[in-house]
Amino acid sequence: MRRSRLTGLVASLLLAAGLGLTGAASAQASPAAAAGGYVALGDSYSSGVGAGSYIDSSGSCDRSTKAYPYLWNAAHSPSSFAFNACSGATTDDVRANQLGSLDSSTSLVSVTAGGNDAGFSDVMTTCVLQSDSTCLSRINTAKAYVANTLPGKLDTLYNAIRAKAPSARVVVIGYPRFYLLGQSCLGLSETKRAAINDAADYIDTAVKARATAHGFVFGDVRTTFTGHEICSGSSWLHSVDWLDIGESYHPTAAGHSGGYLPVLTNNA
Repeated sequence: MRRSRLTGLVASLLLAAGLGLTGAASAQASPAAAAGGYVALGDSYSSGVGAGSYIDSSGSCDRSTKAYPYLWNAAHSPSSFAFNACSGATTDDVRANQLGSLDSSTSLVSVTAGGNDAGFSDVMTTCVLQSDSTCLSRINTAKAYVANTLPGKLDTLYNAIRAKAPSARVVVIGYPRFYLLGQSCLGLSETKRAAINDAADYIDTAVKARATAHGFVFGDVRTTFTGHEICSGSSWLHSVDWLDIGESYHPTAAGHSGGYLPVLTNNA
C-alpha cells in the first residue's frame, strides 16, 4: 500500500480515531469567491481518497473527480481552479508543496489538515487489532499531540496561507465522527467506537480554535454526516476495506457530495 494512502487512512483514523472568524476575508460572500480563483488544499479528506474516479495525473495524491473541491469547481466556475490536495499530507506538506497556486487573485481556499501530523498510522491498526485498553491508550497519545503540538503546526500553515492569499476567504473544514453509537454492528467494540468519536470531536475543536483565531471560517461536517456514520445503515464512510485498505475510514463519493460539498458551499 502506498505511504500516502496508509497515512491518509491513518489520519482518517486519527481523525476518526481520534482523530474562524475575524477579518475582512470572512466578510466576503460566495459570489465574490466564485469570481476569483479557488485553491483546494489539504490531505486525503480533500483529495478524495475513498470516492473513486481518481485522476491519473495525480499519482499517489489520489485526487478524485468526485471529491468536494472538484464538485464545487464544476458547480461555481471560478476564474481559476487549483486542486492541490494530496493524500497523506501533513500541515508541513501542505505548506511546502501546495501553496504555489495562491496569490493576490485567490478569493477562496479550502483546506483539511491536521490528522496526519500526529503520526496516527498505527492508531486504527491498534484499535482494530488490539484490546480496548490499548486502543484507548493510543488514542490518548494522539490527543496529547493534538493538544500540545498541533496548534503550532496549524498556526504556521494558516499564517503561510494568509501571506500568499491576503484577500482570500479561507474555509477550514473538519472531520466527521466515524460511528453511530448504540447500534448492533460488526467490528469494533462500543468502547472503541465512542473513544474514536470523542477523538474526532477533540481534533475538530482544536482545528476550529486555530482557524477562528486566524479569521478563517470553520466548516463542521459532523452535522451533515449525522445519520450517515459507520453502523448507520446508510454510511457515507468506508469501514475497513480489505480490498483497498487505503480507502478505509474515508468518505465515499456520497460523503463528498452530501457531507463535504454542502459545508463548503454554505461557507464559501
